[in-house]
Amino acid sequence: MARLSGLQREVLSLYRSCLREIRNKPAVGVSLPPPHTMHTFLTALLQDSRNNFKRYARAEFQKHLSVNKKDFSTVEYLLRKGHRQLEMYASPGIRNIS
Repeated sequence: MARLSGLQREVLSLYRSCLREIRNKPAVGVSLPPPHTMHTFLTALLQDSRNNFKRYARAEFQKHLSVNKKDFSTVEYLLRKGHRQLEMYASPGIRNIS
């Protein structure tokens, strides 16, 4: 496999950061079920929120697959935009995304 360029490493690093941040997302608040099913309910709810964030991150990266890797200004712009979005969505106040 060929060595990755600096920008390619930055893109992969941003994607990994997105996936790491998804694990920190809290469960979304809704009405609670009976106590005996609470653990299963919270696990499913947490997974649903995390899956929404994962789908969004994947879609954002796939949307720009056609960008030429030699188009440095566009790749750098998308990296800056991605870091800003990651910072915004990492906020504890944002619990889910659609």
